[in-house]
Amino acid sequence: MTDPAITPDLVAAHGLTSDEYDRILDIVGREPTFTELGIFSAMWNEHCSYKSSKRYLRTLPTTGPQVICGPGENAGVVDIGNGLACVFKMESHNHPSYIEPYQGAATGVGGILRDVFTMGARPVAAMNALSFGSPDHPRTRRLVHGVVEGIGGYGNCFGVPTVGGEIRFHPSYDGNCLVNAFAAGIARSDAIFYSAASGVGRPVVYLGARTGRDGVGGATMASAEFDDTIEEKRPTVQVGDPFTEKRLMEATLELMVTGAVVSIQDMGAAGLTCSAVEMGDKGGLGIRLDLDRVPVREDAMTAYEMMLSESQERMLMVLDPEREAQARAVFDKWELDFAVVGETIADDRFVVVHGGETMADLPLSTLASSAPEYDRPWDPTPPPDPLGHVEPVDPIDALRAIVGSADHCAKDWVIRQYDTQVMADTLVVPSHDAGVIRVHGTDTALAFTADVTPRYVVADPVEGGRQAVAEAYRNLVARGARPLAATDNLNFGNPEKPRIMGQLVGAIQGIGEACDALGMPIVSGNVSLYNETDGRGILPTPTIGAVGLIEPAGSRIAGRARAGMVALLLGHPGTHMGRSAFLWCVQGREDGAPPPVDLQAERAHGAFLLANRAYVTACTDLSDGGLALAAFTLAEAGGTGVALDVSDQAVLFGEDQARYLLAVTFDAAEALMVAAGKAGVPLSMVGQFGGDSVTLGNSSAGLADLSAVFRERFEQVFG
Repeated sequence: MTDPAITPDLVAAHGLTSDEYDRILDIVGREPTFTELGIFSAMWNEHCSYKSSKRYLRTLPTTGPQVICGPGENAGVVDIGNGLACVFKMESHNHPSYIEPYQGAATGVGGILRDVFTMGARPVAAMNALSFGSPDHPRTRRLVHGVVEGIGGYGNCFGVPTVGGEIRFHPSYDGNCLVNAFAAGIARSDAIFYSAASGVGRPVVYLGARTGRDGVGGATMASAEFDDTIEEKRPTVQVGDPFTEKRLMEATLELMVTGAVVSIQDMGAAGLTCSAVEMGDKGGLGIRLDLDRVPVREDAMTAYEMMLSESQERMLMVLDPEREAQARAVFDKWELDFAVVGETIADDRFVVVHGGETMADLPLSTLASSAPEYDRPWDPTPPPDPLGHVEPVDPIDALRAIVGSADHCAKDWVIRQYDTQVMADTLVVPSHDAGVIRVHGTDTALAFTADVTPRYVVADPVEGGRQAVAEAYRNLVARGARPLAATDNLNFGNPEKPRIMGQLVGAIQGIGEACDALGMPIVSGNVSLYNETDGRGILPTPTIGAVGLIEPAGSRIAGRARAGMVALLLGHPGTHMGRSAFLWCVQGREDGAPPPVDLQAERAHGAFLLANRAYVTACTDLSDGGLALAAFTLAEAGGTGVALDVSDQAVLFGEDQARYLLAVTFDAAEALMVAAGKAGVPLSMVGQFGGDSVTLGNSSAGLADLSAVFRERFEQVFG
């Protein structure tokens, strides 16, 4: 097959600018081959190079006494005691999931699981954060079904529990849904595997499934906006096989015990290209590949196709040559391909040979660490207009509207699609706050959560970034977990637009400030840009996934509110209605400023709750819907009514930060009030649990009535 001529149109089709192509000409000193153009396209696209964001990502706090490995590897690693570590990361699969919902979401799960077990960790938990368009948009129902079924189909077959996540709906996602997948695993803290190649002349080994044409150009597609040619991009979506991935995990973990693995890398975005280049670049070595040795499942595949294929369930490894036979035997046992496809070399070269011809010969470092880095123009987001008059609404009517909205109703239909109990270590299943798993063989547990409030971020990116971290922190604390670290998944529109770039810059600033203040460093993450269709961008959605440690496991806060318990508010009464769920769900408004985040108060209130968690039976943080929604969800989960001694609309529905609602016995309430006085934190009694109704001030409705709306609405719309 003759390679096409390199034309300006072909360069543009690969997502490269004319300036970037000129830079390639300077590097290569000649016109690149078609395969070389594809390699540059894959490595220099936004998805792999972070060329628009990395100067700002460097400002994030990434270290701490608990951090074993921060950003730059397949996943982040934190110490959890007992000689163990938690390995975790969150990553997007947005564009593929909009084009082909089932496979896009499924392979997003598969990819993030590989990131974890590539580090030597057995996956123990998964989460997802999903953003869809308006519930009445003609594509939304299909996308919801496809994405949820893809996540469940892959995760359930692989055998990892889904323990948390979030789902939101907004018209800004009509043309570009978001699928952010999180996975966490457990490894010995002295047996973490990294991707930097070492040693000259060592074998480079291909592991796992065979290479096909699925996913060719997927990383480049993920770094472009959508338009009316979207259906033409369907072949760039990968196809996953969870049963093969399960075997790949078992084989990989077994192989790691043998001592044969020098370095190892998942073949994710940009497939063989990215994995080989990153291994060589991190180790300061070159890589030579012979594509005739690559296991393929389709005839007549070209070098271009093999280098850019994103076929799933594949890994790349640098091997100790003395252990090759032992390593091969492991993969033969699991009926997976094992092929020596290249070697490490001393020169800074990336050499690709196919059919006896050199298809690519490039300076390797220029593809990764020397990729372009841009200081794009950005405009700060102007302050939002002050919140106008908010019409008073009967509080029960307002609560009914909120619990009956697609955003805030129960997601039972979704949770039923996921296996939440596989591995038998799940202690708290997906809910409003964090999910919890037992760390097998120890007396500790881990809590996981994922959060962001995009309507805050679009109004004030800095404050919205702070709030995303603060809410993740509160969700962990509300389970009795000490927050350890976070992973960020930064979903934004086109960074070439100064307004959008300003949102990204502001959100990263806010995230960094909050992570620093709350002792919750960012140890891994992903940036997903160009989330736009026909020039219309999504709401800025910087999702924060976070992990916390509960020790001992029995000290978790996971009880239920019961009749006769007191409702205590930790934090000040609400006043802030700007950008609230009340405005959006009840009055169809999105105006005002988001609530300010007092990071000192967040830390002080969280520390108080953790120090006094033995007194707390049940707890939730206050976020969307304020005190009213928090009280309802605590009561409804416990099968009891609740009466709040509050009638003021702002106090009931304000979304002021740094607050928790506690369900405690009367004796515990007395002890907590004394402790709060000594600690100087605000704590007040706001009501009592019991009965069969929900009462907000002078307004009341039956618990069963509201619960039916809350539990049935999602399935009525999407089931």
